Amino acid sequence: MLKEKLDNLPKQPGVYIMKNKKRETIYVGKARSLRNRVRQYFTTAGQATPKVRAMMQHVTDFETIITDTEVEALILECNLIKENRPKYNVLLRDDKSYPYIKITHKESFPRVFKTRQITKDGSRYFGPYTDVGALNETLELIRQLFPIKQCNKKISKNSGKIDRPCLNFHLRQCLGPCQGKVHKEEYQEMIRQVTLLLDGKENKLLNELEQKMKQAAEKMQFEKAALFRDQWSALQKVTEKQKMDRGKALDQDVIALVRGNQESCVQVFSVRDGKIINQHHHFLKGEEQEESSKILASFLKLYYDNAPYIPMELLMAEEPADKELIEHWLTEKKGRKTNIKTPQRGEKRKLVELVQKNANILIEQREKTRRKKESERIQALQEIAGTIKLQQPPLLIEAIDISTTAGTEPVGVMVVFKEGIPCKSGYRRFKIRSVTTPDDPGSIYEVVKRRFQRGLKEAQEIADGKKEIDTSSFAYFPDLLLVDGGVGQVSAALRALKECGVSIPVAGMVKDDRHRTSALLYDGTKYDLRNYKETWRLLSKIQDEVHRFAVDFHRQRRSKALTESELDSIAGIGEKSRHRLLEHFKGIQNLKKATYDEIKAVEGINNKQAEAVYHYFHKNDYNDEKEVKQG
Repeated sequence: MLKEKLDNLPKQPGVYIMKNKKRETIYVGKARSLRNRVRQYFTTAGQATPKVRAMMQHVTDFETIITDTEVEALILECNLIKENRPKYNVLLRDDKSYPYIKITHKESFPRVFKTRQITKDGSRYFGPYTDVGALNETLELIRQLFPIKQCNKKISKNSGKIDRPCLNFHLRQCLGPCQGKVHKEEYQEMIRQVTLLLDGKENKLLNELEQKMKQAAEKMQFEKAALFRDQWSALQKVTEKQKMDRGKALDQDVIALVRGNQESCVQVFSVRDGKIINQHHHFLKGEEQEESSKILASFLKLYYDNAPYIPMELLMAEEPADKELIEHWLTEKKGRKTNIKTPQRGEKRKLVELVQKNANILIEQREKTRRKKESERIQALQEIAGTIKLQQPPLLIEAIDISTTAGTEPVGVMVVFKEGIPCKSGYRRFKIRSVTTPDDPGSIYEVVKRRFQRGLKEAQEIADGKKEIDTSSFAYFPDLLLVDGGVGQVSAALRALKECGVSIPVAGMVKDDRHRTSALLYDGTKYDLRNYKETWRLLSKIQDEVHRFAVDFHRQRRSKALTESELDSIAGIGEKSRHRLLEHFKGIQNLKKATYDEIKAVEGINNKQAEAVYHYFHKNDYNDEKEVKQG
């Protein structure tokens, strides 16, 4: 099948998507010629990088999407990577939603506030800010300088006064557009000045404020002149703090990549109107054995795909792969020419070196922190082994906890820690089947027995070649099994292991009166953890995590049981009808608020069922509404 697909590959540009046996997308790439690029993976695999060789071991199929141009392929590649986050693509390790400052230009009286969502609503966005403190300071400065609207009140062009003014109006921190106290043109002029400030054009704004101050004074408008004076003074103080003036008034992003032992860091300095106004960094994953030029190309596509602003010039320490293609793409997005340059001398080179130096410091700090945490984890595992006399540190730890409310909906969970780090792919949840009353030891016994029976079965299937082993398999047995509780819980776990024919050390995590981890119970001896600082930290983390996981699962079960039990008590509503109703109304609360006609409109629900459901939730007003329907 693959051979046939390779033979029929088109020569046009496009995107290729590598799939594993589970049909999961594990890599997305673009190509000028799909035929040439995709065939390389299968014909020259032996000469490929270790990363590509590792990926090709999991590739069982591929798909292609043809585009008209290579630029279109690049755009589609960006979208697919963002959507699927493939394992073997270079990704932003800290790909979280950084905050932006948003100006709602489409509103009659725009607001300025912090947001983490970028939408195509006609608003202007500034950022991203990796330092939330710096963003908050900027917003505070804007509110000091400009008395703009901060509330969410909607003010239409023809509306009169809305209620009474808020406290900000009385404190002179808002001009009161809701009271008709400010003309739209005057307010929009303030927003224009805010935009200048956020664009880094403080000098232009200072000049404007100075001119307005003089004009107001000449017209004997001393109160207005004092306002402009105060704004000018506050802004002047902030501007004086900006030391990083590069002289030439250009908008640039300066980008440098530094590679560490385990990850890479890309540092970005934002230069606006010749001044460095912001800096942020991103750590990358999936870049092992990848060329630096390709890492930079991947970063540029990820970073600028959603960027609210693209400067005229990108200064880089080294040239990215597909430089001309990325320039073309950025130019199309911006609507004007964007150049990528790698300066070799002069002020621009010094600026690039400054960014590189900052990236180096970040990598060194990160690796230092990682080494410290790794040392603490190793020390904790060694302390555990030494305390309870294990032959070697427990590199793989599993912890089990039970959650129930007065014996209802009891559940059990298992969390996994590898070398002291949570391994969430190994987490498991269990619905307790054998216990109907509050009985933690009985529930622990059931969970442990089911877990290891499943593990023994999987181990046999792997030995027989019927199943492939993976890192989250039940067939991996822990070096230490922890249970949340004391003697009863530990004894129940040991009994279950004995019946399974498995020998694994079992310890109980004991809490004090304040519900904090205080001791480790092992082989009949209770070890006080106050003398073992690192052990206490690790076990507290494990106990908190397993408890959180158990409580979350129990709440889900109780919520589902409550919903199902309410509908189960309605005559004529079976499992399929219940599912249709809950799926249509997105939950029991919306169903309770629904009208008779809305319930009857659900596909598969007849008139009699709709009457029964509506009557159940609206016993008091059902007859009144039914009379209206008949009338």
